[in-house]
Order: sequence, then structure tokens, then C-alpha cells
Amino acid sequence: MGCLDEGNGEIENGVSIGCGEVGFEEEAKSDIAAIEEAVKVLLLGLGEDINREGLRKTPLRVAKALREGTRGYRQKVKDIVEGALFPEAGLENNRIGHAGGAGGLVIVRDLDLYSYCESCLLPFQIKCHVGYVPSGQRVVGLSKLSRVADVFAKRLQEPQRLADEICCALYQGIKPAGVALVLQCTHIHFPYIESIFLESSQQAWLKTLVLSGSGIFDDRNADVWSDFFCLLKFRGIEIEKVRLRGSSDQWWCPSLSALSAKVSSKTVPVNPALVTAVSSILKSLGEDSSRKELTGTPGRFVKWLLNFQSIDMDVKLNGSLSGGIDTFDPDREVNFKDRQIHCELNLPFWSQCEHHILPFHGVVHIGYFISEGFDPIAKSLVQSIVHFYGFKLQVQERLTRQIAETIAPLLLGGHVIVVVEASHTCMISRGIEKFGSSTATIAVLGHFSTDLAAKAMFFQSVASATTSRGQ
Repeated sequence: MGCLDEGNGEIENGVSIGCGEVGFEEEAKSDIAAIEEAVKVLLLGLGEDINREGLRKTPLRVAKALREGTRGYRQKVKDIVEGALFPEAGLENNRIGHAGGAGGLVIVRDLDLYSYCESCLLPFQIKCHVGYVPSGQRVVGLSKLSRVADVFAKRLQEPQRLADEICCALYQGIKPAGVALVLQCTHIHFPYIESIFLESSQQAWLKTLVLSGSGIFDDRNADVWSDFFCLLKFRGIEIEKVRLRGSSDQWWCPSLSALSAKVSSKTVPVNPALVTAVSSILKSLGEDSSRKELTGTPGRFVKWLLNFQSIDMDVKLNGSLSGGIDTFDPDREVNFKDRQIHCELNLPFWSQCEHHILPFHGVVHIGYFISEGFDPIAKSLVQSIVHFYGFKLQVQERLTRQIAETIAPLLLGGHVIVVVEASHTCMISRGIEKFGSSTATIAVLGHFSTDLAAKAMFFQSVASATTSRGQ
């Protein structure tokens, strides 16, 4: 693809939104309808009732989110920078050095973007730092750097290609002495359900750092890079961790990792109709599913999505409880003064938003009363309960309630409190782009609903665990 010639739409406020003609509107409606039908096929493949409350409008919501997240295919870069170049003098002739519109380095840091991973179709976050050295005594409006970066981010991408495309477009569009770009990319580590039993711990995020340069930045050892890197270090960026072009020390997308391949090799072949549905989505978004980087994407997406069909994790709650657990007895008198609060904190979970078919993940904190002489519920059982309800099409409020209602019958009196903290990828995509936001939900059963001191004690334990987790 060329850097400047993509898209055929008209430009409104510098960004192509497509022609306002009937033909374009009809094409957009047709693409959305095609994506809707494909999403219905995927939901049916999960064994879901597409007419149930919570899912009826999901196909349309997904179609709109995907169209929004890939709008870069329908945008033109050329018209963004044209008309946004302004005259700016450099140093006077008798001065030595460079500044202003003739050689003065300009950097815009901390541009928050998101894109869709071309290997698995999950959104990933980007912190973009872009710099250029003006030439010809002219500078570009700073907002245009962000808007050009966003055009290429709103496509199916891979970090290094994304960096190269943004760098190329800016170099050709504003004709500076050089352009430099560093991207900090963060991809959710979303495991296949089998892999949570193969790995004792799971990273929440996979991170990579890539760079690209053109013009005077072509030479990685050029002095101008030193100025650029020094200004980035103010943001705590460790340039030494930049992933070199073509390096194979680690996979960027977890769907391509060795563990994922190991798990996938043990799974049964996926339904070809589901793979075809994903391929049709790619086509409707303006992509070519036969492109070599995308040939395996539909199959990988389907295998990942199938984590959320109705599953039997062989968790027989009542039958798996051994003697010594403080189980429910309605005739037994409860003396809370003789009981202590037992907490299971930072239990990881992964789930899938049923409204947008986008992942959310985080940790679960559980507290309950336990009598002296009784053992707490095995942590492995509690974690299995969390995974059981996590690996479904979910909403966080329901997930929180289901965990609490499942644990309550295992306890004397059913006194339990559950807090779920999660990051939702639908909050960075769909045009919302609320980076860094998180959601907390709570379910309180039994004595915790009236005992403020017990509740405060539990919250203090959560706060301490959260602080230690962040260190």
C-alpha cells in the first residue's frame, strides 16, 4: 500500500469520512449488514441464542465497532497534511546551529492510539512518540501528526509495519529533513482456556517497543537520534528495549506463541463456516483475507472465540468438598466474634463482553467468614469457579454476582463479599478511547451487607493487595 494514496472519500475537517453520495452510504450499509450476519453465525457457533436479551443487538454493535476501528481504510492521508504547513523561520544567517523551521527537532509525545492486531483481531493499545526535523522554513500543525498516526492505527496492523507506514506518510507528506517514530505497543495476553492449566502464571499484557526513521533518521547511529532518545527518556522510556526489525526473540501476538501452538494442536478442527464468517468480516472491512499476514487470522480468531462456548470444566462443587470446610448449616448458630475473615485476593480471570465481543480481564477478590478449626475453601477450587464463569460471554456485573452466589452455599450462612476489577478493551476501542480506565463491581451477601467493620477490613486487604501488585 502507498503511504498517501489510500481511500477515495472526501475530507471533512481534514479527515476522510467517505463521500456523502448515495452509493457510498449504500456500500456502508451493505458492509455493516454483512458483518452483522457473520457475527450471528459466530454467536450460533458458540451455542448462543441470538435472540436473548443482551445479544439481540450485539451483531449491530460489533459491526459498528469494527467499522469505527478500521476507518483508516476509508481515509486519505494526503489531504490531512496539505494545507497544514505553516511558514516558520530558522536561525539568522550569522548564527551557528539549528532551530525553528530549519532543522529544529520537534517531538509530540504520548499520543494514545489503538489498533486491531492482524493476527488475532483483538484491539491493542499504542503510545506513540513522533518527531520530525523541519526543513524549508516551514512546520506542520502538531495535531496533524496525531491524525496521520491515527489513520494507520485504524487498520489491521502489526507494530513494526504500523511504525513504518506512519513514518513514511509523514516523510512524504510534509517533506521534512527527517521523521522518527517510537511506538510502545501493549497487547492483551488472552489465553486459550487450556493454557491456564499449562502455565502457572499468565501475564496480563504483552509489550513491545518499535521504532522507525526516515531522512536524516535513516541511520540509527546518527547524532539526531540521541536528541530524540534523550527527550523520550524524560517519559521513562527504555530505548534499549526496542525490538529490532526482524527479530524473532518473541512473538508479538500471543496467538502465535509456542504455547498457543501447543494448545491449538490438541484442539479439534474448527467449524469451516465460522472461519468463512470471519473471512467475510475482513472483506467487509476492506481487507484481503488472502494477504499472507491474514491467511491464518480467521482460524486463530475462531479458536480463541470458542473459549467462550458452553464448557464443562468438571467442577462438581458439592462433590469436591472434603471434610473440614466450613460448609453451610442452617441450624447452626453463628457467632461472628469467634470467626475471622479469610480472603482470596488477585485471582486472575479473562472473559468476553457479550455486548461487543471484546475481551475484558482483571482480578477477583473474595472474602468470607471462617470459624476456628475449619479450613478455608481450597484456592484451586475458588480459582476454578472464577474461570468457569469467566470463560463465557459475560458482563462484569453478572460475573461478580455469579461468583458470589456459587461460593455462598459452600459457607456457613453464605456470608461472602466479592470484588471484581477489570480492564475492558471496549473502553479503548469503538471510538470511546478511554485509555487507562478500569471498572470495579461488588457483590455482598449475608453479614457483610450489615457489618461495616467487616466490610472495611476486607476492603483494606484488597487495597494492600492492589498496592503490592502494582509494585
